[in-house]
Amino acid sequence: MRTPIIAGNWKMNMTPKEATGLIEALKPLVKDTNTTVVVCVPAIDIPAAKQALRGSRIKLGAQNVHFAESGAYTGELSAAMLKEAGVEYVIIGHSERRQYFGETDETVNKRTRAAVAAGLTPIVCVGELKEQREAGYTDALVTYQTLIALTGLTPTEVRKVVIAYEPVWAIGTGLTATDEQANETIGVIRKAIAARYGKGVANRVRIQYGGSMKGSNVKGLMAQPEIDGGLIGGASLKADEFAKVVNFDK
Repeated sequence: MRTPIIAGNWKMNMTPKEATGLIEALKPLVKDTNTTVVVCVPAIDIPAAKQALRGSRIKLGAQNVHFAESGAYTGELSAAMLKEAGVEYVIIGHSERRQYFGETDETVNKRTRAAVAAGLTPIVCVGELKEQREAGYTDALVTYQTLIALTGLTPTEVRKVVIAYEPVWAIGTGLTATDEQANETIGVIRKAIAARYGKGVANRVRIQYGGSMKGSNVKGLMAQPEIDGGLIGGASLKADEFAKVVNFDK
């Protein structure tokens, strides 16, 4: 049985003071959940978030990690830096990183391997553009993105990775894949992992849906057998709305 995982991607929002306030408001709302809860905060917020999260079950996540251990990479953070700062999870390959900052399938793989080697849990994002879905390329694309991202990992390491299926056309647009569409595509991802690493591994990997999941649609999505959670954008910036997603089974 896979434990559901709900992760909030705050993107470029919240000052350290605002982060503290949001976390303090969120903690009592999710204290009784059996779901893994993660907040992926801007790098500047990590120290404040770590302090605010003390005594709670909420995990601390970052939004990016570099693949090198150190070096001339101005503005980047290594896995060891994040680990020492108290980070446990890290988003890798979000469509916004791919679109605006030149992230590629190759660098997603390198970052994933670096995160795993440091003991961080990667949340690896895959997903298609609207044009690609309409052309019938969704299954091939998410299979390719997933397998490239996991290349070089052992089956034991793959079990620890979280995959986030995020149809790019549904991020921040208010559009959402139907429950059945999301479940079908996540099933394709799981079959791809099973073909390479074995069914036992694939059955352990948690795969999230991340495309405008919120309190009003979470129950239908989470009722699908392949969907293990969500990577939440805008809804994660309001404690009460994020708590509705986390407490989907209440």
